[in-house]
Amino acid sequence: MARVVVENVNKIFDNGFQAVKDVNFVAEDKEFIILVGPSGCGKTTTLRMIAGLETITSGSISIGDRVINDVAPKDRDIAMVFQNYALYPHMSVYQNMAFALKLRGMPRSEIAGHVGEAAELLGIESLLDRKPRALSGGQRQRVALGRAIVRHPKVFLFDEPLSNLDAKLRVQMRGEITKLHRKLASTMIYVTHDQVEAMTMGDRIVVMDQGLIQQIDTPLNIYNEPVNLFVAGFIGSPAINLLNGTLNEEDGNLWFDEGSFRCAVPADRKLGGYIGKPLVMGIRPEDISGYDDKAPQSQKIEALCEVVEPMGNEFIVYLRTKGSKLTARLDPRQTPRVEQILELTLDMARAHFFDPDSGARL
Repeated sequence: MARVVVENVNKIFDNGFQAVKDVNFVAEDKEFIILVGPSGCGKTTTLRMIAGLETITSGSISIGDRVINDVAPKDRDIAMVFQNYALYPHMSVYQNMAFALKLRGMPRSEIAGHVGEAAELLGIESLLDRKPRALSGGQRQRVALGRAIVRHPKVFLFDEPLSNLDAKLRVQMRGEITKLHRKLASTMIYVTHDQVEAMTMGDRIVVMDQGLIQQIDTPLNIYNEPVNLFVAGFIGSPAINLLNGTLNEEDGNLWFDEGSFRCAVPADRKLGGYIGKPLVMGIRPEDISGYDDKAPQSQKIEALCEVVEPMGNEFIVYLRTKGSKLTARLDPRQTPRVEQILELTLDMARAHFFDPDSGARL
């Protein structure tokens, strides 16, 4: 049973800085958990405390039924894959992968079996005699993965393992690690600042900011139902549009008034307590479309097109109203032009509303 329980964990460094604040989450057996957030949010410190590379100021961490606060890293039955691969340059690929097993005193025949099995799984059988300097970045990362796999640990820990790779290879390795998780059926905890990695790889995501957990949920739930402004703004690429405005009532209907335009708020939104008060409306770029003559007039606005990024299957368009900046994903057949006034339709059924003071989603 490789269930990891992080309970009320805090980390305060010697200079008084608190990097992690009362963090609580559970990685269930065989689950793939992603810790995601901006630089300095505490995600790597949390991972290093699970690995035993940082001491815990308070709280507890358990793997299975054992509290591991005071257990040495080598005795925690975990394997960690680092950002910089951390391979021994003077050793061959085979020797790098076999090193931990050799330290355990495992017989050579068993070591060969474990290394061969991991090399086949990762497709690096032909590289076993090479030194790390003769490998590409992707090959080095596979060797680092292989070195972790041969140990058959209870828990795999990943510290931004793909950040040194180019964009195309990063996409490929995302898929490789996801497939690896399915094959090994092991508990994995993965740290990244890349929200695309978080959305595409994890069973659940732990979103962190300033040492605090902001939200824990499945990728789609976090994307569709962010609990606050930080999560809404961090998850999603291009980022969600956040517009400041006021909630007004007219003839029994609620309207979000941005100043230069207003849109009708769906009747099922329980926002009556905010009438006459400022609100922040969030709307994803894909929920802004070109002019739709079938859509109600109450969902239509005009905006100046400032930048057009052709992506082949879509245009990413950066726009401006008198009071706000907007980003939209538009159909390439609509061919927007810079300096053109575009008529747009906002899918208000998919809009989010936030309290501007607390940041909480309403």
